[in-house]
Amino acid sequence: MNETDFFYRLTPDEILDALTRLGLDATGHISQLNSMENRVFDLRLADGSHVVAKFYRPGRWNRAQILEEHKFLFELTADEIPVLAPIEFAGKSLFEEQGIFFALWKRTGGREPDELTEIDLQILGRLLARLHNRGAVEPMVERPNFSTARFVYEPLALITEKNFLPPEYLAPYTEIARSVAENFDAHYAEVPLIRIHGDLHKGNMLNGNDGWFLLDFDDSLNGPAAQDIWMLFPGNSANALAQREIFLEAYREFREFDNRWLGLAETLRAMRIIHYSGWIARRHDDPAFKSAFQNFADNAYWEEEINILREICSTFHGAGETATHSDDKLQNSDFFFDWDSP
Repeated sequence: MNETDFFYRLTPDEILDALTRLGLDATGHISQLNSMENRVFDLRLADGSHVVAKFYRPGRWNRAQILEEHKFLFELTADEIPVLAPIEFAGKSLFEEQGIFFALWKRTGGREPDELTEIDLQILGRLLARLHNRGAVEPMVERPNFSTARFVYEPLALITEKNFLPPEYLAPYTEIARSVAENFDAHYAEVPLIRIHGDLHKGNMLNGNDGWFLLDFDDSLNGPAAQDIWMLFPGNSANALAQREIFLEAYREFREFDNRWLGLAETLRAMRIIHYSGWIARRHDDPAFKSAFQNFADNAYWEEEINILREICSTFHGAGETATHSDDKLQNSDFFFDWDSP
């Protein structure tokens, strides 16, 4: 609880003091960056450069799990795959301030893409294939595997135990969530798990003077390669399917990808929606979450979610991947706002 209190009230002075103890000369210019799960700050140094400091939410990842993420990033950097790896000081990349873990990154310029051109899709397809090649070399041992326990049943338990679901929606939501889990588990053995980014939407890729690079591996774990692909092209619109095909054609230049794995794309989308609601339920005591998700317990929220999940579930038997449906839950910018799995 002491660490959580400190995390909520983290002040500029405490952040600057932490950098000073690492030998950095910060000017005092500091701005907080968009992040709901962690606390992230941009700080200017005396030489004019900037660093980004991420203070990890206590209780989410332990030291070994964070260092495993850093290890993956260092491996990718060694392979010249454009990702943002943390800065090391005397061989260390993770530090602690009053029980809170934090790490530093160099600030890199770039912008989030509005639209992806055919050339962009080809570049990113090859980039992700190379990332997955490195991810397949060895598994993570400290972080969990992608599973229905983590992405369906745990969030469902949180939502129900904390009484966020109105009584009239409890039974239908529970039934739909179990249907999603059963569909994934029925095909689980068919899909290999490798180290993946875990949260690869357009907000976690930037295009700058030095080209494309990927950031924020906070959700990396052992998971299906399709998890890093479907979020870039959510839904089954003609445009999404055409972009995905171009992307995968370039991906296959460096790594095999079985089209059958995309049969779980809609299941993975449903699992993310359920997990997202569980994330809000888990964090709702955080003042920032109370402000950002004021309608979380409202009937309208759950009615919309049940309708979207029911529509996805209708594709599981017979409709396959050709059905179309509403993508409101994915196109809404809040849904992708620094989403981090709890």
